[in-house]
Amino acid sequence: MQVTEHGKSLMDRVVRHTPPSINRDIMEKTGKSLLFHAYRPGRISRRIEMLKREWDIERAIEANAASLGLSGLILALLFRSWWILLLPVVILGFLLQHAIQGWCPPVSIFRRLGMRTKEEIQFELYGLRMLKGDFDEAHEISRMNAGDRVERIMETLNRSI
Repeated sequence: MQVTEHGKSLMDRVVRHTPPSINRDIMEKTGKSLLFHAYRPGRISRRIEMLKREWDIERAIEANAASLGLSGLILALLFRSWWILLLPVVILGFLLQHAIQGWCPPVSIFRRLGMRTKEEIQFELYGLRMLKGDFDEAHEISRMNAGDRVERIMETLNRSI
């Protein structure tokens, strides 16, 4: 299964800078999860809750950069060693590189560990919700007038958050 088959929403900067084999592995794990839950519908709600708490790669990169940068500053102050300031400088450089290019060295490590983008997490989440039947009323909604459709859609989205 190729990531490009799933539309442009998954083709964000991180995915474009990740080797295709890793992207494929991540999507295969998602497919296996959906298949597993298709045969075990009683476990879908629990998995959805887990996905809502799963950290995406952006959050992990930010938390990692903040932790290492702050640690470097504290160590530099405690030991009065200015060369330790190189750690936060390098980390901030990586963070800037990630913001501009969508890639930095830690991204490769996190992706190899299976860390997913927000879009990849959402892909599994919506797949599970489809298996659960959360969108079965979509056909009914399509027959309503525009105002009623929007109201029903907003109610449905608010229930799912």
